[in-house]
Amino acid sequence: MAGPSIASASGGSWASRLSVRLAENLFTVLFPSDCRICGEPLIKVSRLPVCQECLDAMLPIAGGLCAICGERLFSSYALSGPDSEPRCGLCRRIEPTFARAAAYGSYEGGLRELIHLLKYSGIRPAANVLGRMLAEAIAELEPSFSEGWIAVIPVPLYRAKLHEREFNHAEVIARIATKLAGSGRLHLCTEALERKRETPSQTGLTRHQRRENVRGAFRVVSPESVKGHEVLVVDDVYTTGATVSECARVLRRAGATKVWVATVARTLKASEQRVEIQFSGDTVAGEERGTEEIPLARAAGS
Repeated sequence: MAGPSIASASGGSWASRLSVRLAENLFTVLFPSDCRICGEPLIKVSRLPVCQECLDAMLPIAGGLCAICGERLFSSYALSGPDSEPRCGLCRRIEPTFARAAAYGSYEGGLRELIHLLKYSGIRPAANVLGRMLAEAIAELEPSFSEGWIAVIPVPLYRAKLHEREFNHAEVIARIATKLAGSGRLHLCTEALERKRETPSQTGLTRHQRRENVRGAFRVVSPESVKGHEVLVVDDVYTTGATVSECARVLRRAGATKVWVATVARTLKASEQRVEIQFSGDTVAGEERGTEEIPLARAAGS
């Protein structure tokens, strides 16, 4: 069962609660506004135009997941991977370029809308909630980190896109998450990786097309930041893993000893399907793959 939302409201003394309630009532009268997710009137004073009910509905992913990429598992066969680790069909057949990926919630409903509020509408207060979610995903990976400091590298935007948006959403979220970690081991390295060319939108592309779309799109510009160190690549959403896998590939070539991945959300398949995978003309049957990339976890509400 999924745990409680990390965005739940906290309590306080009777006098402080009364003061807050009076301020909220005045705010509602003077500055009427609706929640950008559910459309209900906002009754609390906040720079984030999202109601508490929608925030509380953003729950962490629950259920059987692949120990490597975090994909949803359906087959009992997937529960018997190497070292007794549960693995999806793809991770059983193709070793990923990263050691493990973790995400806080499922990319659907309100969580998807919250990410879009930051990413496309420029509502910066959304980063505070998304940063806490990313910190939760990082905490899941942290027991596996080796001793020493970890280079935290947000997936970079191409310079034209960065100029258009005026900020890199992945970097903003990562900055908040590393501060919340408080261990001193996570070193944010925003200049280590560069997106050297524009990549067309990944929307609607197959897994193979996404992989080809980002092939050669990144380069390490500060090898000394990663050589001999473990690296944590962070982003808002993990869809097929094509982007973070390409980042991991070039980082390992630059000398990173191991690459981890943490995202606010990820897509989760809704059903299992038997398909065939082509490897140099040979056919291998049995990859587990969703018929659609439709998330399942109750993360309505990076």
